Amino acid sequence: MKPILIILLTFIPFLNLHDQAQITFEDKTITTVNRKDYIEPHLGRPVINHEKYTQLVENINVIVSKQPENAFINSQGDIEAEKVGYALDRKTFQTDFYQYFFGQGDATIAIKRQKIYPRVDTELLGNVRVKQIGSYITYFNTYNKERSHNISLASEAIDNFVVFPGETFSFNRVVGKRTTERGYLPAPVIVRGELTEGIGGGICQISSTLYNAVDRAGLKIIERYTHSRRVPYVPPGRDATVSWYGPDFIFKNPHNQPILIRSKTSGGQVVISIHSSENINYEPRKTPAAPKQLPKEIHLY
Repeated sequence: MKPILIILLTFIPFLNLHDQAQITFEDKTITTVNRKDYIEPHLGRPVINHEKYTQLVENINVIVSKQPENAFINSQGDIEAEKVGYALDRKTFQTDFYQYFFGQGDATIAIKRQKIYPRVDTELLGNVRVKQIGSYITYFNTYNKERSHNISLASEAIDNFVVFPGETFSFNRVVGKRTTERGYLPAPVIVRGELTEGIGGGICQISSTLYNAVDRAGLKIIERYTHSRRVPYVPPGRDATVSWYGPDFIFKNPHNQPILIRSKTSGGQVVISIHSSENINYEPRKTPAAPKQLPKEIHLY
């Protein structure tokens, strides 16, 4: 037996260091813990090692948690209902664990969970889809399969996203990192004024289309950068370049109502529209329309 355990037994003879606790979830054991593995070696009294306890809590939460799902508008235009999520009830678990740790004998701790409600429910989505306050269309070459694929992925990522009053929208945060593991393909990108191949090439057409749509809807542009050379899918100066480790496109909703982003690609078109409720107060802005000719750098020769 280790010296520290002998000392603990000497000072606190009532504590059985080998008592176990079975931690169960939905009547199944997910792990078993032993009191001696969670003792902090302080003389004269049992103290929980909070680093080990915290790691236990995080591991359990991964097993029992379920992310909530927002309500969304499907491809037929119908609203799909939201789904409630769940997470470990940390307060209840702490109470149960402390009772076991400072008590006597073996124990069983049944996991309890808390509900996590989604940001967007059916009622909210039904209200903010009513009025279109801005839209923009750009065009792309569908024969460039890789670029078209990336455009569709990024379009799906921002579709159905709701931005509440006072909130900001970050393109990089919402779309996420563009990697092969997430389905993005190599396609033409502009780097320091030169056309080259890069993972996720084409997504700047989504960010640029979105920029013009939200600008028309009177939203506040917080952060936007233009490409190092002109891009042909929007008028000069109307683009918004993005990169995971570089520029982002960020805007804020200054209006009195939430806004809804709808984004779709079809037949070589990117169509992004901004919607809200009938009660929104906003001042639309005019922007030049996108050219309808296909971008030269993605023509197939």
